[in-house]
Amino acid sequence: MYTELHLSLTDEQIAIREETHRFARDVLRPASIELDKFANPEDVIQSPLFWNVMKKGYELAYHTIFIPDSWGGLGLDPLEVHIVLEELGWGSADFAIGLGVSCFPAFFASMVPTDRLAEEIITPFCSDTEARMIGCWAITEPDHGTDTLCPNTPAFRDPAISGQVTARKEGSEWVITGQKSAWVSNGTIATHALVYLTIDPSMGMAGGGIGIVPLDLPGVRKGRPLDKLGQRALNQGEIFFDGVRIPEEYMLVEPDSYEAMLDVTLATANAGMAATFTGVARAAYEAALDYAKNHRVQGGKYLFEHQMIKHRLFEMFMKIEAARALSRAAMIYNFNNTPPLTQYSIAAKVFCTNTAFEVAHAAVQMFGGLGVSKEYPVEKFFRDARAALIEDGANDSLMITAAHSL
Repeated sequence: MYTELHLSLTDEQIAIREETHRFARDVLRPASIELDKFANPEDVIQSPLFWNVMKKGYELAYHTIFIPDSWGGLGLDPLEVHIVLEELGWGSADFAIGLGVSCFPAFFASMVPTDRLAEEIITPFCSDTEARMIGCWAITEPDHGTDTLCPNTPAFRDPAISGQVTARKEGSEWVITGQKSAWVSNGTIATHALVYLTIDPSMGMAGGGIGIVPLDLPGVRKGRPLDKLGQRALNQGEIFFDGVRIPEEYMLVEPDSYEAMLDVTLATANAGMAATFTGVARAAYEAALDYAKNHRVQGGKYLFEHQMIKHRLFEMFMKIEAARALSRAAMIYNFNNTPPLTQYSIAAKVFCTNTAFEVAHAAVQMFGGLGVSKEYPVEKFFRDARAALIEDGANDSLMITAAHSL
């Protein structure tokens, strides 16, 4: 466990950290390592192990991490959200993301609540203890990736660029057509999708909307689970919409407020990624430190006794402490202010995921040949971290988006 430099943590916050760490250590990490061995991603989501972990996460209410306690959520403050996400990421980036994104439909419904949304979406989700109601964030499309995440930039309002999933109003319903790509987290196991779509293509990407789509409706079809490099316990896959009809109340956001709500989405998601991958970086560092001090002898002494190894480990330590400081500051500020300063969430996401990748890379190198074997989990941390440089916005493109606000 890292040294907590925040001197005013309450006893309750310390207990939250310790309880989450135990769950991450005893449940998440062993399961994610075991599921990582499955060659077929279809076998992962059919595994009792996968569903036992999801259910345990729901029992402990981690699926409601962003939802206020007034709706039955965990009701954590921003610092507590960061503490929890770092510990979940330390245990398993894959499950941390899966549990976090599961709340997107209910979380956004709680921002614009109605009696119907409360009865049909928010309350049943928050009271679910068996992972029967799972959300996903359906934004990425076959022809659109990080360009869907660049609000307040000139390209975002270019009428020559618009999304592939469209919605049109017919009476008291919205009709949705199009495809979301294979990168939708929880895509093939979700019961409900928070769909980012195009309503007015003449406004470019800014002419969008955000709707909740129950995935058992006629016209919905799911693709196969994505077979990918890392985060293999995180289910991802395509969703197809063929004339899917949702009630008008399920369209939470229309073009007049879409860009502002997307900005909030990006600030929230990137801050969450930063916290999660601070945990991944810490996991890789702790594995390397333990190996160097207690296991590997080289040149007649433990690796840690060599100056070069001490230098590398301290460099890893510094990067993680910097990552925690930046990501906490960005999350605390942006979760308390509207509109958020999204450039800080992006800076945190880019810095922390880069840190996770660099630290995991250094850990693999320190383990030598064993670092690329399945005997130790550092090669998994490395693969998981590599995926983070792309998901929730590719880092290089996110930096260009954030630069517009400088």
